[in-house]
Amino acid sequence: RLGWRLVNPAMKDLHGLLSMGETAEEVAGRYGITRERQDEFALRSHQRAADARKNGHFDDELLPVERPDGMRVDADECIREDTSYEKLSRLKPVFRAGGTVTAGNASPMNDGAAGLLLVSEEALNDLGLESLGRYVAGASAGVHPDVMGIGPVPATRKALTRAHWTIADIQEAEFNEAFAAQALACVDQLGIDADLVNPSGGAIALGHPLGCSGARILTTLLHRMRRTGAERGLATMCVGVGQGSAVLVERH
Repeated sequence: RLGWRLVNPAMKDLHGLLSMGETAEEVAGRYGITRERQDEFALRSHQRAADARKNGHFDDELLPVERPDGMRVDADECIREDTSYEKLSRLKPVFRAGGTVTAGNASPMNDGAAGLLLVSEEALNDLGLESLGRYVAGASAGVHPDVMGIGPVPATRKALTRAHWTIADIQEAEFNEAFAAQALACVDQLGIDADLVNPSGGAIALGHPLGCSGARILTTLLHRMRRTGAERGLATMCVGVGQGSAVLVERH
């Protein structure tokens, strides 16, 4: 009962806010993201996440949780290895009649926790820590609340300007998949190679625990960069009520 509410009543009075799913419909319509592309993207998310788990790519970034009764949780539960395009295409739109956003091409709202430690280079050496990467630049940006899902685009552009990078410099990228519609719109608008985005799957398969997802996607990005040898990476996500956030990191 403590803390901020989604949606804050004061913001709703100002903007007459749409639900998150309705904002995804707005983005889909405005940027021409079809139902077919959304379902294909969702299928890819599950397939990539299942493959990453099978190959142990998540092992180094996960900490198992054990309950007092002995139950052990050591894997994400939402990955659907048996899903298919046919199954996804049969799901009905959730938010609008004749819409394109379904339970299959949107992220589930999971419980989750993630942690990151940001230190100076001096502290890193003094404490004898191993760095996963270096924070280069970050940025936040505001967009109209009705299309909050496009927020990563201006945020990423602002961060790239601060770092004196271009989108072509990005070798690995994590986009939080709140909805396939908004993730695809961001990929299109930024002009990034879609194959670089979420090669281990994303929130549609892994889940979107509010307050945790930013740390989760950055953790996944840093571990993958270490595994692949990539030097420059991008993590970005939309934020409800009309925002975007982006972080650029590098390994050296």
